[in-house]
Amino acid sequence: MSDGQWIQDKRGVIITGPTGVDKAFIGCALAHQACRQGHTAQYAQTGRLLQELTLAKGDGRYLKLLAGLARVQVLILDDWGLDLPTAGGRRILLEILDDRYERASTIITSQFPTTDWHTNLGDPTLADAILDRVLHHAYRIELKGDGLRKKPSRLTAKTPELLE
Repeated sequence: MSDGQWIQDKRGVIITGPTGVDKAFIGCALAHQACRQGHTAQYAQTGRLLQELTLAKGDGRYLKLLAGLARVQVLILDDWGLDLPTAGGRRILLEILDDRYERASTIITSQFPTTDWHTNLGDPTLADAILDRVLHHAYRIELKGDGLRKKPSRLTAKTPELLE
């Protein structure tokens, strides 16, 4: 992945795993490496992006924002599936992903396994269309283990050497 061939091939990356295993960190590290190689990258929390684009439909910025997302060579959609999209949100997702399909790379991070995504999207027809564009040609990284936030910090641990 570090050589950036996945970007040249316009393939996506899907990173799944439990909360706190650094999915977003890995996605951002891939995007950082892409930037070091001269590519453009943008991070977006999926729920917030859908809210912003929904508002943009009302004030005339929608097509400009969509065009900007289509031009970015690596787009990170973090926390995919955390907020269930509305009907309008599903259509926006489809437009984003349709504009990027086989034209640019998209990194998606989610705490849900890809097997749950179809159900989480709600509308079977739109879910089929969205997932066809997301899962086709994508590299998949499935992380396992306990989240890093569950481990006690040395600063809060109650050990004798820290209490002195």
